[in-house]
Amino acid sequence: MGKPAFAAPVQDEASARLDALFSALSDPVRRSILERLDGADMLVSELAAGYAISLQAVSRHIQVLVSAGLVVQTRTGRISRCRLDAGPIAEAAGWINRYAKYWDAQFRTLADHLLEIERRRGGG
Repeated sequence: MGKPAFAAPVQDEASARLDALFSALSDPVRRSILERLDGADMLVSELAAGYAISLQAVSRHIQVLVSAGLVVQTRTGRISRCRLDAGPIAEAAGWINRYAKYWDAQFRTLADHLLEIERRRGGG
């Protein structure tokens, strides 16, 4: 008997959004851009000034963030302003929190273990 065959997962819209979000968050420059935009709209030129990479490279990073829905970019003539849209992060947090039950079990086990150590020491 061979290995069971599994079909590739169907890529639905929600899954595609999560893929884009996690891909965008996988780069430290993009995470840094999001941190800088937290609470402040900034011009692309202002964002680029904080990095030792070209304006064009920063613009490419911003476009990835825009595609993931994390940044809203508005243009007035040649001026491009960016602002954070943290909404998509809530969707990712919801996906991640589905696995909290595993962490909770580990923390309960650790707490029980620590209580047992304290009991053996005569403290409980």
